[in-house]
Amino acid sequence: MVRPHLQLHPQRDPAPLLPAATVLLLRDSDQGIEVLMTRRSMNASFAPGAYVFPGGGIDPADHSAHPLAARRASQTDERLTQAIAAIRESFEELGVLLARHSDGRMANKDDIARLDRTQALAPQIQTHGMRMAADQVFVLAHWVTDRDLKRRFDVPFLVARMPQDQTPVADDKEQFEPLWIRPAQALQRHRDNDFFIIFPTIRTLERMQAFDTVDAVLAACANEQPWFHSCPRAGWLNGKESRHMEHEPPFGELALTCRDGQILHHLDWQTEQPVRLLAHVQRLTAPNPGMMTGPGTNTYLIGDVDSGFIVIDPGPPDAQHVQRLWQACSGQVRYIVCTHSHPDHSPGAAMLQRLCAEQGVDARIMGMASADTARAHSQFVPDHPLNDGDHLVLHSGPDTHTLRVIHTPGHAANHVCLLLEEDGLLVSGDHVLNGSTTVIDPPDGHMGD
Repeated sequence: MVRPHLQLHPQRDPAPLLPAATVLLLRDSDQGIEVLMTRRSMNASFAPGAYVFPGGGIDPADHSAHPLAARRASQTDERLTQAIAAIRESFEELGVLLARHSDGRMANKDDIARLDRTQALAPQIQTHGMRMAADQVFVLAHWVTDRDLKRRFDVPFLVARMPQDQTPVADDKEQFEPLWIRPAQALQRHRDNDFFIIFPTIRTLERMQAFDTVDAVLAACANEQPWFHSCPRAGWLNGKESRHMEHEPPFGELALTCRDGQILHHLDWQTEQPVRLLAHVQRLTAPNPGMMTGPGTNTYLIGDVDSGFIVIDPGPPDAQHVQRLWQACSGQVRYIVCTHSHPDHSPGAAMLQRLCAEQGVDARIMGMASADTARAHSQFVPDHPLNDGDHLVLHSGPDTHTLRVIHTPGHAANHVCLLLEEDGLLVSGDHVLNGSTTVIDPPDGHMGD
């Protein structure tokens, strides 16, 4: 775990989580699945004016209503409570009731007409000899509201088939304008700025596009496990706020730079100035984008002015990039380390060393020498060879920054990764890539390694 005092931003506690539940009510149509959505009040404290699925907070009464609900044998008490809350909220907000009579008939519009949506649901259905059909409500996904928001919810997204012979009618207080819409249609209208939906709704609808029928959705939920758990993070990209789930490449960087969810980090690739990731870790991307290099080779700077810097992977022989590295280190370069000798990672090392020497700085080039199998453009002889298990150490006041060398052949025979031990951070070179699979080019690259 990263040492807290080396984080970029002061620690803060996100807002507490409130338990809630929401439900996607689905029906089949000639054009595919449709989902019931409504527009939230413009005065709502959370997502005002957004189109949402019916739902809300879990009440204490939802826990005590278990005897009035049918359940599956595999349905836990927690899932049952969540299903009851979703059924209750659907009734209060839209007049939709997932309930059965003792003879198995689902509630219809006549049953609903006899009930008062402003009063507690459980006693009313008991009076009319019904039970909530919680056994027909399945968990689909699990969302936790982003850490940056003032109101946060821990909310399963549930799913159920819309009962026949019922028509949703909004309460015109919390919810307005109920409509049936296909997931793809909702997403397109959102892209056209004609249908405001928030991030969890967007991502859930995107997953729903893969299904053609309600039966297929329910079958995919039969194992009682959500398709995913997510508490997204946000940063800035192209001048706009950009949110990301755990499986997406930016999420890890946002977790590193803004641990408590602050929306302060810019995700745009930078080739002209370094991006600070921690107080002692910076990244400067070389201006060599391409099919093999992505946005460019990432050069990492470990340390600070007091400790001096370890420059990892100076990149291609680009004079401007090397000059920027020198400036970012304020001339305090201690070591130049190459994770491997490919031409997009190591040639800049000699250029940076010469620049250091011109300024009276002795910076040794380190790494593993290239093997006999290396191609001509990847020949490399370091000033100081590194071996598996070696340590490079910097000291800055009370702090020590220790890089442990880990030999990781595969992409190249002389490839190493560097573990920043005090913080549990790995500089992986080309051994592990973000968003793609590394190239293995024999004979120097070898799948068996």
